[in-house]
Amino acid sequence: MRKELKLKNQVGELERVNQFIADIGEELGLGKELQMNLNLVLEEMVSNVIFYAYPRNASAEIELLAESDGHELTFVLSDAGKEFDPTQKEDANPDVNPADRDIGGMGIYIVKNIMNQVSYQRLEGKNLLTMKKNI
Repeated sequence: MRKELKLKNQVGELERVNQFIADIGEELGLGKELQMNLNLVLEEMVSNVIFYAYPRNASAEIELLAESDGHELTFVLSDAGKEFDPTQKEDANPDVNPADRDIGGMGIYIVKNIMNQVSYQRLEGKNLLTMKKNI
C-alpha cells in the first residue's frame, strides 16, 4: 500500500488528515485504537508544521506519504518550512502538572511513545519526518 496526501498549511486541512488515516485503517484492517493513536500523531505533527514552519499568512504545501508492507506502516511528513528536528527536542516531563510545564514538547513526547521509530532529516531544503509503526 502506498498513499500520498498533499495539504495546504491551514488548520482546516486536519480533517483531510483524519480521513486519510481512516482510509488507511480500513484498507489495512487496523483496529480503532491504533487508528486513534495514528490520528493523534499525525494531527500533532501536521499542526506543528501549520503553526510553526512558515511565516504567518504564508501559503505552502505539506506532503504526507504513507506506505505499508503489511507488517510496518511508515509515514513521511515533508515540508519546505523552517528547519526543525523534533527528535532533538528534549522530551516534556509527563509527571509535571500541565500548569507548571513549559509550553510545547508534549506532542513530540506522545509521538515518540506511540510510534516505534521516529527520525528526521533535512534534504534539498525540506524537512522530512519519518514515523514508523509496527502493525
